[in-house]
Amino acid sequence: MAFPIPSMLLKQLYTFGSLKNSARGVEFQLKNRLSDATVTGVQAVAFDGVDVPLDAVSIDLGDGQVLKPGDLAGSPIDFPLRRTLDVVCAVDPLSEGKHAIEVRFSAKPFGTLKLKVDGAIAKDRPVTVKIPRNNADDYTPEIIAERQRFVEEFTGQPFEHIKQYSFDAHATQGNIEHFTGVAQVPIGFAGPLTIHGEHAQGDFIVPMATTEGTLVASYNRGMKVLNLSGGVKVTIADDAMQRAPVFVFDDARAARDFVAWAEANMETIAERAEATSSVAKLQYIDSYLAGKFAYLRFNYTTGDAAGQDMVGG
Repeated sequence: MAFPIPSMLLKQLYTFGSLKNSARGVEFQLKNRLSDATVTGVQAVAFDGVDVPLDAVSIDLGDGQVLKPGDLAGSPIDFPLRRTLDVVCAVDPLSEGKHAIEVRFSAKPFGTLKLKVDGAIAKDRPVTVKIPRNNADDYTPEIIAERQRFVEEFTGQPFEHIKQYSFDAHATQGNIEHFTGVAQVPIGFAGPLTIHGEHAQGDFIVPMATTEGTLVASYNRGMKVLNLSGGVKVTIADDAMQRAPVFVFDDARAARDFVAWAEANMETIAERAEATSSVAKLQYIDSYLAGKFAYLRFNYTTGDAAGQDMVGG
């Protein structure tokens, strides 16, 4: 079964600023910012409405492997979250300025998709100093060591501590970019704290990473008082991250009509609101009228994240 992706969300595949003329022709980058997938075919690539011959299209996987669209039937591309692909078209250079890019391709489990986005060919920029990066795998010991040397040479400051860590750097993928090391923060423990929850039951010790003196001691005293009172009974009444903008109109009638419009177009509003995040989901909108002021409170679920940024985008 295919799962359609809204066009606004699909645009996130394109890496803005990646369209460029090169020795290989014209190329741009796609990065999976949505969900794990497998690319099973490329049906068309076009610039400004003009199709590029498929035999002039190559897909650079970034690990030395380059495929043609015709190869995908027998060798589909594994396209997990955060992987990048370079689409290379052996055509004449594009002129400076904005260009319409269109890519029609097939991917499991989504079916046939059409990416339509605007890119731009910028003027040649001066070469700038860049932090070393490996597009294929930026968490290997080799690229991390290269970054460490780069920063040491650039700053003139040798690293004494940040190189010492005891976990596989790949575990940080998705949580930090340009991983170069770790900073050590003192950790103390408070508790135990007795919890009577819907899921958590029992006594729990709480780790606290801080450099604020007396903080752990204060928490420890509070937990002692709670335990002497029988522990803590906790429950989740609701799960939402909210944003509540106010819309100001000329009069109360216009404000009322706007709220009615918002309620009637909830599905469209949700599609646009969710287009900038693969995690945030708009559940419902509360509305409040106060004269010519219309208050809309957007209620999202944001997965494991607090979601302050994703619902504010």
